Amino acid sequence: MASGLAILGRVQFLPGYSLLISHVDGAERLSDLRRPERLQFLTDMDTLGEAVERVCGRRDPSFRRVNLEIQGNLAPNLHAHVWPRYDWEPPSRVIRQVGRYPLWMWREATTALSGRHQGLRDELRQEISRLSM
Repeated sequence: MASGLAILGRVQFLPGYSLLISHVDGAERLSDLRRPERLQFLTDMDTLGEAVERVCGRRDPSFRRVNLEIQGNLAPNLHAHVWPRYDWEPPSRVIRQVGRYPLWMWREATTALSGRHQGLRDELRQEISRLSM
């Protein structure tokens, strides 16, 4: 993408979880970017979010919505999280931020990013290309 690298997250307990990582070295927060770079990053975050929404909606009829977050609490480089949310999530979790999911879910081998996610990656790449035309 113009402002950064879009990748699938290393955990996929919510299939389609993606990140946009800024190309600007040293940018820790959105306000570190000049206005044109900032607007491009937000535009790319929106495009990635819409791509995740479309792809996950086609793949899973229980798809509910996308949550977009810029946090930077652990990794200092500017990045945005794109979290698909689903109706099959437990009611006690679906109303909270994804970061409040139990720690064990972030380490679960069965939901770690792997080769079995190549189809999802390809679909997202194609959707981003369509949306960027």
